[in-house]
Amino acid sequence: MDYIDSTGMPDAWSRLWAPHRLDYLRGENRPLAGNEITCPFCEIPQMNDEEGLVVHRGKHAYVVMNLYPYNPGHLLICAYRHVADLTELTQEEREEIFALTSHAMTTIRKVSQPEGFNLGMNQGAISGAGVAAHIHQHVVPRWSGDANFMPIIGKTKVLPQLLTITRNELAAAW
Repeated sequence: MDYIDSTGMPDAWSRLWAPHRLDYLRGENRPLAGNEITCPFCEIPQMNDEEGLVVHRGKHAYVVMNLYPYNPGHLLICAYRHVADLTELTQEEREEIFALTSHAMTTIRKVSQPEGFNLGMNQGAISGAGVAAHIHQHVVPRWSGDANFMPIIGKTKVLPQLLTITRNELAAAW
């Protein structure tokens, strides 16, 4: 099917639909300014591991699959406490988040052999944090060529495995 551009001409681009992204862009599961929904990172620990996509639970933090991953195996290390900033964490919370981050990298290497990782905390909405009010560390596995034309030109990620399957593999390897 041809799509018509703003000049009325067919644009000849193919489309690969990723409709789950629209829910995220519209604010599903993430508090936005003025949005009174409950914090998803506070709700997840109340769920069972499979339902919440929790890979591991620690004393001060837990490891969960990202519902809107950049790459397969994209994990979040979340503090249990609802705080926004790294400086608000206790020393024990910071130490556990970084220990879980390290263990997550080791586990992902066992399961899916990535060539590298992106690690990051976006502090504040202006820095790109989707859930700015609750601190979390991203662990994103990377492979050569994973930033090919699909995300760059097509603005689409192709994920080869369901989140529940990836969660089960990572939890078993943990």
